[in-house]
Amino acid sequence: MQPQDLVRDHTVYACVMGSRAFGLATDASDTDRRGVFLAPTPLFWRFDKPPTHVEGPGEERFSWELERFCELALRGNPNILECLHSPLVEHVDDTGRELLSLRGAFLSRQAYDTFTRYALGQRKRLDADVRTTGAPRWKHAMHLLRLLTSARDLLRTGELRIGVGGLREPLLEVRRGEVPWARVEAWMVRLASEAEEALRVSPLPAEPDRARVEAFLHRARRASALQAEPDHEVVQGVVGGGGAGQR
Repeated sequence: MQPQDLVRDHTVYACVMGSRAFGLATDASDTDRRGVFLAPTPLFWRFDKPPTHVEGPGEERFSWELERFCELALRGNPNILECLHSPLVEHVDDTGRELLSLRGAFLSRQAYDTFTRYALGQRKRLDADVRTTGAPRWKHAMHLLRLLTSARDLLRTGELRIGVGGLREPLLEVRRGEVPWARVEAWMVRLASEAEEALRVSPLPAEPDRARVEAFLHRARRASALQAEPDHEVVQGVVGGGGAGQR
């Protein structure tokens, strides 16, 4: 089975992400597709395991195997968590619906650290652009502001919302380079400070509900194994093998 076949035949959840999901799309925006596939359990019984992620089929499409997706979500990876909250769902089956029902199980105050680390990395790149070219990449600045806003609101409310709502026009002004960099910097600093304040009184639990997620993954793997047809060739080889010297 080719990696892209896993996406075609075993996707449990697929959505559109990026500017279209955030409410920041323009006529020039790409359509970024993300998904989760459940590799058939018998594939894990081989020496060569199925891939943890697959690019394609098609452009701007990226998918994770369910276990890898859950691992990253439990770590508070911003890109993964946001996938679970896209308003643009293109495909979902029963396993995907159960995954979506677990959205809250992945959220915790640990998101402050993961979102902050990601934001700091992006900010360093923006500062490097300013030093070398005199201006940041405005699109990246816009998305960093969006991320910082999302993190602050998550810590305040306990819910992750990825749509920018009424901030669409102010953020698009940043993208067009219509806002001075000093004002954008001040906006970033304010959002970071507000997120730190929100952390102190956040309704989020200290840690994600790993046990609940693990139980879901176990059910999904077991159901996949039960649905698989017996590999008669392998069974025959074992039963009809040689004597004790071959065991």
